[in-house]
Amino acid sequence: MAAVGTWSFSQPAVDRLRSLITSGCHATDAVEEAMAGWLKMTQIKFHPSVEMENDPETGRHIVGRGGFPNSEGVLECDAAIMQGTAGKFGAVAALRGIGTPIRVARKVMDRSPHSLLVGDGAAIFAREQGFSIEPNDSMLSVHSTKAYEVTNLQEYLENRQKASGHDTLGLIALDKMGNITVGVSTSGAPFKSPGRVGDSPIPGSGLYAEHMVGAAAATGDGDRIMCYCPSFQIVQLMKQGSSPNEACCAVLKDIRRRTFPEKCFELGLIALNMKGEVGAASTVEFPYVFWDMENDSVEIRVQLPPSNKNE
Repeated sequence: MAAVGTWSFSQPAVDRLRSLITSGCHATDAVEEAMAGWLKMTQIKFHPSVEMENDPETGRHIVGRGGFPNSEGVLECDAAIMQGTAGKFGAVAALRGIGTPIRVARKVMDRSPHSLLVGDGAAIFAREQGFSIEPNDSMLSVHSTKAYEVTNLQEYLENRQKASGHDTLGLIALDKMGNITVGVSTSGAPFKSPGRVGDSPIPGSGLYAEHMVGAAAATGDGDRIMCYCPSFQIVQLMKQGSSPNEACCAVLKDIRRRTFPEKCFELGLIALNMKGEVGAASTVEFPYVFWDMENDSVEIRVQLPPSNKNE
């Protein structure tokens, strides 16, 4: 049993995963519940809600409700969930009016003949599944609305990057039964073009999982990340015998070599194998959150970027 999440703000979600997994919850249910923050009665016990996607404060980290809108002032969210079981994947992109897009992605995986729904199509499907589509004003926070109204958006983004510089909630869970699931959620690049989709909901880019091997997730500059399919590569390296850390570092090294180390974009990688071993690599200082069955507490670790001398 183990769980890992991107960035330090995922600590409440990983702590929630720990509670759910140790109670016997399936990895997929645990990822959905920890990410969406909804109340659920499981067969084991009742678990209180922890807000993540649906919390406007989490929106400051470019996730869910309260995230930064696109260039027209509209919030569009991407989310995906993938089980290690072959063919079990669901995603939504450019979804408007729903504060818990991971829940819609789960419905796509379980109830749609398709794997990825976008824009109006994703919203129509969500409504058919019983979700309420909220007006855009209720999806924004005071913080995100004010940011959109700033005259010099580039200056705002540069200042924000220096202050916090992170995005995308990524969670991986390994349960008691040996099931592994990865989920990701983001409101996407602040002030993006309408309809823009990053790496997060793309299998192999923002996330990937394979039964009996492990799972991986990526965070950072989605427009660049999707060109390299890092999550798929990490899982394939683990399949060939690499540890999660070796796999993450090898993929990062290859990407840096291809882009030139000094010009490499923001990228953070996490991975978890079936032994409960974790790995990470990043081009920036990258705090991530980890728990395994041998530890009583959830631990924040910090991955530092590689030195150019070691390339």
